[in-house]
Parts: sequence; C-alpha cells; structure tokens
Amino acid sequence: MVFAAIFPGQGSQSVGMMQELYQSSSTIQNIYEQASSLLGYDLWKLTSLDDNNELSSTVYTQPAMLVAGIASWNHYIDNFDIKPSYMAGHSLGEYTALVCSGAIDFNDALSIVKTRAELMQNAVPDGDGAMAAIIGLEDKKVIELCDRYKGNNIVDAVNFNAPGQVVIAGEKKGIDKILENAKDFGAKMALLLNVSVPSHCSLMDSVASELKEKLNSIKINETKIPVLNNLEASVYKNALHILDGLSNQVRKPVKWTQTIQYLVEQNINIHIEFGPGGVLTGLNKRIDRSLQSIKYDSPDSMKLINKTFCEKETL
Repeated sequence: MVFAAIFPGQGSQSVGMMQELYQSSSTIQNIYEQASSLLGYDLWKLTSLDDNNELSSTVYTQPAMLVAGIASWNHYIDNFDIKPSYMAGHSLGEYTALVCSGAIDFNDALSIVKTRAELMQNAVPDGDGAMAAIIGLEDKKVIELCDRYKGNNIVDAVNFNAPGQVVIAGEKKGIDKILENAKDFGAKMALLLNVSVPSHCSLMDSVASELKEKLNSIKINETKIPVLNNLEASVYKNALHILDGLSNQVRKPVKWTQTIQYLVEQNINIHIEFGPGGVLTGLNKRIDRSLQSIKYDSPDSMKLINKTFCEKETL
C-alpha cells in the first residue's frame, strides 16, 4: 500500500494524550522513560496529568509532541511492516519525521527540540507576541490584511494550513489591530490562538541563528524515507539541506497546503497521522476531500489501517 506518514506539531497537544497507546505498549513506555531521563522531568506524568498546567507552555509542548509522534510511529512499526513512501511534519512535526526517517537520532532530536523551545520562549517577552487564525480568506488576501492593519508592528502570515485557513504571527499590538478589522476585510472568523510564542515570523530571526549552531553539533544522516520540508514543500536532498531547513523554518512560513498538494501529485492519497489530536487529518479534508486520512493515536487505529491495507491488496 502506498501512503504518506504525517506528524503534527504544536497545538495538537492535550492532557491525557497517548493514554491508550501507552497502556498497550511497553515500547512506548520505554520511549517515555528514555525521554524523561534526558529531559530531567517525568514527561509521562506531565502528559497524562499536567498538575501544574505546563503542557501548553512551549518549553514543555515541543518535547511532548516530539515524543508522542515518535512513540506513535514506533507502535506502528511494531505492528505493521509496510513503510510509507514519504514523510512530512507540520512545523515541530518535521523533527519527528526526520527522527522516524532515520535522519536524526532520537536523543539528539530531543536535545535540539528542548533548546529550540527555550530559545523561542525567550525570544519575545511574555505578552508581546501572539498568533491568530484567519478563516475564510485566500492566502494573498491574508497577506494584504496584515500589510494594511499591522501598522509599524511585525506581523507575518506564517502557517498556510489549508485553503481559507491561515495563521498569522507577530507583535500582539499588530495582531490585535488585524483581528479588529478582519471581518470587515472579508474574513469569516479571526481567532487569537492560545500559544505562548509567535512562531515562524521574523521575531524568531535570532532563534534561527542560535539553532543552527546547535544543529551543527549533531550528526545528520541521509533520510531512509523521503521527508518533505516546510520551507519549500519539497523533498530534503541531503544533510546540509536538512540543517538549513530546520534552522530557518522557525522564522519562515509553513507551506502545509503545498506539502499535501505535492503528495497528491505523487499519487499519495492515503495519509496516516502519527501523534495525537487529528489536526492534520482535519486539514487534509479542507485541502483535498478525496484523501483518505487515518489518525494513529489509539489501538483502534490498527483496525482501520488493517482494513485499509486489506482493501488495497484486493484491488
């Protein structure tokens, strides 16, 4: 069966995520133990209970989502021997894809992501940055909206998630002004997002350079499965391309719509989302309704994948 593996990023997290898979798999339990040892705190306790309301903070969200996606993938390969033709990850999910494709070691990736989250959290003072979702406008109209109302503030269109669904990020004063005027400009909806960092905009320029230094300290291998990058919506060519892509994606837009369209052009019409939330599965429906998307976030997912595999084998 031909399919793509896709990995979600920040925003897909929830308290109690991965509960059923964790309980059913010693592999996943071992992954969380290894991650906790490297991070210096009990990641599974944070994920399953979140007693101190930390999971929504970038410094905890990013490691949690990385490990959740890798755990979900490992559960899959413990139970199925059919590998995807391509991999892709949304924002942080690109790191997950690169680990699962064999390009980056798990320990190295966790260390990089921990640093990435800390750099991003510290790049902009609390309350000065924001992100918002603009619903119902074409991509170019969202860019026009930002240009018209951001004033002297930094605001960029940063996540091109699906037709009619674009996320903007930047200085909060500019974001607030845009939200005030979005509906009059033609948007169906404009929502401030509950995130602590304005990702993928030029406020992250300093993070990109520091992150590149950190990435230079680890070994990056060739991918065993082709991985699409967020910057260009094209396949990573080599280790140097990966280094450049990962260091720059933190300050550049995520071209997710184009990424999925690229996969469709390669006749990849089945996508399995490894990790919690099902956000990418939802975006797929908006990008191309002909796609079959499967969330792999519980043991029940295995039944649907078995059914899909069997159907494809009999065609």
